[in-house]
Amino acid sequence: MHKYKNIAKGVLLFTLVVFLYAFSAKRNTDLPIAKTNIEFVGEDHLLISKNIVDKLLIQNQQAVECMPKDILDLNELESKISSHPMIEKAEVYLTVNGEVRVEVAQRKPLARVISEPSFYIDSRGGMMPLSPEHSARVILLYGDVVASNLEAVNELLQYIAQDEFLKLYVTEIIVNEEQQFSLAMRTYDFEVVVGTTKDLDKKMNNFKAFYQKAKKDKLLQTYKTVNLHFDRQVVCTKF
Repeated sequence: MHKYKNIAKGVLLFTLVVFLYAFSAKRNTDLPIAKTNIEFVGEDHLLISKNIVDKLLIQNQQAVECMPKDILDLNELESKISSHPMIEKAEVYLTVNGEVRVEVAQRKPLARVISEPSFYIDSRGGMMPLSPEHSARVILLYGDVVASNLEAVNELLQYIAQDEFLKLYVTEIIVNEEQQFSLAMRTYDFEVVVGTTKDLDKKMNNFKAFYQKAKKDKLLQTYKTVNLHFDRQVVCTKF
């Protein structure tokens, strides 16, 4: 008999817990959304304002604060925000206290293509528009950047972005009509002729070795071009 009483108590307790959970969940669903909290991750300078993100949160012509929680489509909001050309990824979720939290990761521009109109190349090799909120301090890229050479452009940009020396000193990239690359350097006026991105690692190692030697000999300011086309050597012309 004692055994059956314990079973009955257990069933009753379980039923009570389920009821309280269902009641709490229903009550929480019926409560209005407390507020919206938008946070940007990763970058200090904002290419898109919180006000624009807030407008993207409007669903079915309603602001999220005016919508019942049970019809709030978080996946749809994530997709809508992530589709903005300045945004790489967005996460939208509901906290236990009824707050809609939005975490936004911006796209990261690596270069600004000087053309009409100008645009950025981002860290994934995609084209992105300029921002009215902030002008990113990135490498300037001159010449025709089109779909056919975008992969090579991105390869060079990625290489520069991952190299501490080049990231510090390279300020411009020039693409000529033959789709060959040249670099302009900070401080010094010489042009670094890279050519194609073939054997890029070898070319850049040769250039850095040349740079350190010429800097030591105080000759950097005397050069007009530094050509990396040739295997095992750097060929220079002087002013």
